[in-house]
Amino acid sequence: MTNTHQPRGKERRLERIIDLPAPTPGQFGPAHTVVPVISPEDYARSDPFILLMDDRIDGKLQGGPHPHAGFETVTLVVKGGMVHDNGRLGERDVQWMTAGSGVIHGEGLEDAGHGRILQLWLTLPKAQRWAPPSFQDIPYAQLPVRREPGVEVRLYSGSSGGVRSETKNYVPVTLAEFQLEPGASIEQDLPASYNGFFYVLEGEISVGPDARTLRPGQVGWLDHPEAGGPGSIRITGTTRARALLYAGQPQGDQLVSYGPFIGDTQADIMRVMGEYHSGRYGPPPRR
Repeated sequence: MTNTHQPRGKERRLERIIDLPAPTPGQFGPAHTVVPVISPEDYARSDPFILLMDDRIDGKLQGGPHPHAGFETVTLVVKGGMVHDNGRLGERDVQWMTAGSGVIHGEGLEDAGHGRILQLWLTLPKAQRWAPPSFQDIPYAQLPVRREPGVEVRLYSGSSGGVRSETKNYVPVTLAEFQLEPGASIEQDLPASYNGFFYVLEGEISVGPDARTLRPGQVGWLDHPEAGGPGSIRITGTTRARALLYAGQPQGDQLVSYGPFIGDTQADIMRVMGEYHSGRYGPPPRR
């Protein structure tokens, strides 16, 4: 099965494929292991994405409420269920939280057991770095869906074909789940200016005109065309597959990070730490 849509604009490809390490012990006790997909020290190449952790849970987490400021978190529940300050997330649901000027944020599994969570740290534009905190819960069952022969695309953010998500963003971001049957393919519009990557959860896909393959345990980064304008990327299911596309507009600002805080300068970090210790932060309201 093949989608015969012709590519629009610059046809993009995978520029680099990174083999990720095996899970290592995480910070929330012996039940927690983690795979670092993106690390903050690579931000110059991963902008607007600061960090992405693939958290694996087998048992009871040891952790509690913690602060964030200066960025957004995008939390996708791959397996299991999760509770947070204002409710719960089921399997494949997403919470999009703007930490902005500062929040106290708590999250965890609904009960002790197996779980898998992808948490992305996404920069905020410099002008909105300290925006009021808020969150959006994005239920999987309510996602807009694009269907082509052998392919389903579910949109957490951005657009695909004529389908568009209503998720509100400060940084333009496409976050989409692709489910493909073997041999099925689809063309995804993607501005040439966007930085982005694929992360395969199940099966194997091939990407771009040279059909580079990507499988679980790898992250595949898109190339950077010299000029802007429209672009597209072709994704094909080598096997039955499920993959995520994260892509967004780079902001080009240098960042300073310290623990759960992001700022433009070291002075920002000192300020937000002081505000946190003075008890100014609270839970995020619904956006």
